[in-house]
Parts: sequence; C-alpha cells; structure tokens
Amino acid sequence: MLVHQILKSKGSEGVLTVKPGTLVSEAAKILADKKIGTVLVSEDGSVPIGILSERDIVRELARKGAGCMSDKIDDYMTTELVTCSRNDDAVAVLEKMTQGRFRHMPVLEDGALVGLISLGDTVKARLSELAMEKDALEGMIMGH
Repeated sequence: MLVHQILKSKGSEGVLTVKPGTLVSEAAKILADKKIGTVLVSEDGSVPIGILSERDIVRELARKGAGCMSDKIDDYMTTELVTCSRNDDAVAVLEKMTQGRFRHMPVLEDGALVGLISLGDTVKARLSELAMEKDALEGMIMGH
C-alpha cells in the first residue's frame, strides 16, 4: 500500500497548520478542539517548517510548568522534519515512524504539503491489507 492510498481513505479535509509565533496555549486548544495529536507549523500553509505534538507540550509542562503555555511554539516544535511522498510505501513509512519514535509524518510533493499521516493511519491500512490477503488466500484454499 502506498501513502496516497492512505490519504485517499482519510478524506479531503486539509492539513491543519499554525503560524510560527503561535502561543503554546493556542496550539493546545486547537489540538484539544480538533481531537488531533499534532499540528504543523507553516508560514504560508504550504511549506512546513516545524511540527508540534501533544508530547512536546506535555514534556514542557513537566519541565517548566504551566508557564510554558504563554511561550511561543517556535521554542518547542521539531524543526528537523522527517517527511514522505505520496508514492512511498506505507510499510517503509511505518518503519521510519517506529524507529524514530514519532507518530505523525508530513506528506510533501515538490516541497509543498499535501497531507499528514499518522502511525495509526499506517497501522490501520496495513491491517486492512493483511485482512484482504487472508481472505484471498482462504478463497484460494477453499477453491473459490
């Protein structure tokens, strides 16, 4: 299965981005309101310059306390993004996320943001693929 197939199954809702300089409290509210685990940081909504996750915020809350909520996300976002393309293999993407210990990966095409996939998205796609393979093998064994 390829990344573009996962994106297609997620629907056409765009990727949520916030601008650099956004307060951590504003980003946390967006994450909570949208029930999502990460937000991409982009000046123009097209080229990602960072990613901020719930984990990033929780880590700072533990280290610094509630005062971090008035800081800018620029101080806590990850700027060395690991990305993939629409034509990347989902299993390879799953391996990258697992090895890198992160749960979200921006999907870029010609440097522009075209989607965001999560560890959960890739696991769900892989389980679906395995179920189809199982059904096909059972059908062959049963002579269908």
